[in-house]
Order: sequence, then structure tokens, then C-alpha cells
Amino acid sequence: MCSGLAAGLICMLLLACPPLEWTSAQAQTHAAKKKPDRKAAAPKGGAQRQEERATFTAQDEDAAVIPGIPDARVWGDSESEFARLLPQASGPWLAISGGGSDGAYGAGVLTGWSEAGTRPEFAVVTGVSIGALIAPFAFLGPRYDEDLRKNFTAIGAADIFEDRTTRDSLFDYWPLKRVIEQRVTAAMLSEIAAEHARGRRLLVATTNLDAGRRVVWNMGAIAARGEQGLKLFRDVLLASSSIPGFFSPVAIEVEANGKKFQELHGDGTLTAPFFVVPETMLSPHSTSRAPFGQLYVLVNSKLGPEFKMPDRNIPGVLGRSIAVALTAALRVEVMLVHAGAQRHGIPLRIAYVDPAFDHPSRGPFDGKYMQALYEVGVAAGKKATAFGDALPALSMRGSSSQQ
Repeated sequence: MCSGLAAGLICMLLLACPPLEWTSAQAQTHAAKKKPDRKAAAPKGGAQRQEERATFTAQDEDAAVIPGIPDARVWGDSESEFARLLPQASGPWLAISGGGSDGAYGAGVLTGWSEAGTRPEFAVVTGVSIGALIAPFAFLGPRYDEDLRKNFTAIGAADIFEDRTTRDSLFDYWPLKRVIEQRVTAAMLSEIAAEHARGRRLLVATTNLDAGRRVVWNMGAIAARGEQGLKLFRDVLLASSSIPGFFSPVAIEVEANGKKFQELHGDGTLTAPFFVVPETMLSPHSTSRAPFGQLYVLVNSKLGPEFKMPDRNIPGVLGRSIAVALTAALRVEVMLVHAGAQRHGIPLRIAYVDPAFDHPSRGPFDGKYMQALYEVGVAAGKKATAFGDALPALSMRGSSSQQ
């Protein structure tokens, strides 16, 4: 499993590329180590209680809004809609990618950066998949670094899934859903809403499976709705981490043309390995001015392909296939954003896991592996060597070490 919130949210943070490659036997072994009481978390069937959805049309989808929160989201491929989300505050932007348990690297970089005393306050923080789960803590600042550290060094598979199939997934994510409910509190939303009021923006991307398009969620605007926004905030984080086939998509209620219906939202990395702006805004033909003056991209994975022999079972082959696709898409996105930044004369800094990092992993959510990677990130953050301004080598034969 993998794909893409601290103190337990990090569990979620661990859903994205690397850990996708596991066997069902491994999953069962890990889940058996600590089997939470499902009754204490959710009714039987947990997050997977399902009802038939009302049918709706493409026209309904185009007009759909979140009841009571009309500014909750925009299409992530529309320049005109995205303009509604632009910050009023000035400052650099930070985009955090998916990457599974390699999110330990991003958590380490942020912590080391804080310790160096050079970490800026970002005008915008965006997150996808595991990056979506790190993003609220990165947005709220260094005082949440200890939460990040704990979450990436003390998590287990049983905090994320139960090894049983559901109607539309290989695993049941009710433990992850429970963790989000425990960690994403009204107090946290109040802090995020306060920063949103200052003009800063926290954005999370999901994939609308009905429309086949990226959706960007205005998490600060959602947080500002208090209790009304709490469930939606949690659902968006869960959806951004829900890898198709492994985890169920998340149903989100909307309304349009006088009726209510449910959209299905899944892993944000399907349409955005990381998100900065709609890609057309950085294209050679765009007449738009880039809305930021400095950009940091925190990639929670290596950028080159790695040799791995998948087990010949559904989780093994499906997981390996998704991981390969995500890594390939990630390289393309890095090149596109780099070219766009150069075109607009914008400083771009990219951090990613050094391909020389080779600490062995015993399976998904291996604490020793994540601890080692976290420490690598901390060291790079302290020494200011995590972010480079040169385009990384992105050969399909593997990437070279960071300079």
C-alpha cells in the first residue's frame, strides 16, 4: 500500500509510491501485529458502508458545489478557477509530493530546516497523497515538527488498514479513517482558518473519478466553516491518500441543478504527482503571469526507477505497476515545472531522496527504514543541502546523486 497528518496522521502519510510493493501475506503479517478494535472506531463495515449512488450527468458535475461551502474547491486544470484560490499574502510556495513511507524524508527535511533557522513561512502550501497529510503541519509551522517526527518513527500497518477486501478495494481503510478523525481536530482547523484569514493558502489535490479531473481543495476556507467543515476536511485528506484498487474512493456529497448526489474522489497522485498551478499556466503559450516569485518542491521519493521483482499476485503486480507509473509521471512533472519556472525567471528549489539511500526495508511502514530516512532528511535540512536549483538527472536508467 501507499500513496499518498501527524501523530497518527502520518499513518495516512504513508500511502503512495514505495510501500505499494507488498504482498498480501506481508500485509496480513503487519496488520496482525496490532489489530485495533473496529467497534471502537466505526460501525461494522467501517469506512466501507456503501449505498448506491444517485445518477447524475456531466452537466450536473460541471455545476456541482459543496452545500454551504461554495468556495471549497476548484478544478485543478482551470486557470480561471484556480485564480480564485490565489493568496493575498506574499512569500514562497511549497509543493509536497506523494511518496508513501518515504514521506519520512519530507518530515525530516522540514524539521532540519527549522533547526537551521532558515525555514520560511510559505504563502501557499500544497499537498498530494502523503504530501496532503504532511501539508497541514508544514502550513502551521515548526511548532508541529515534533508531531511529524513521532508519526514517521512510530507507525504500523494496523493503524492504516485491515487486511480484508471490500466491495471496491483490496483493503479496508477504516483504521486510517479513525486516525484522521482523532488527529484532525476542531482546534487544528481553527489554527488553519486563522492563517487563511491572514491571506495564506493550504491546498490539497484529489482526483474526481467521475469527471476524470484533478480537484484542488481550499482547505483554509473549509476550516473556516468550523464544525461544518470538519468532516469535509477529513474526507479530503482521506480521499487524496486512497490509492485505487487498494483503498476505496471517498464519496463526497455535492449539489447541482436542484439535486444532491455523491462524487467519488481518490488519490491525488493520479492527476498530480505534486501540485503547483494548472500546468497550462507554465506553458510557453500561456499569457498568465506565474503567481509566485519563489517555489520549493519537496519530493518524497527517489526520481529514478529502481529494480524490484514484484510477487506474482494481485497486490504485488498492481502495487508495482502503480509505483512505476507514479514515478514516471513524477519525472515528467518535475521537468515541466522546471521548464516553466525558468521561462518565467522564477527561482525553483527541488528536494528529493538521494538515490544512494539504500537502507533495507522489511516491508510497508518499517519503522527502522523510516527512522533512517527521516534522519537523512533532517541532516539535509540542517545543512541546507536538501534543495538544489539544478534540474535533477532524470534518465530512465536511474537518477544520479543530488549535487
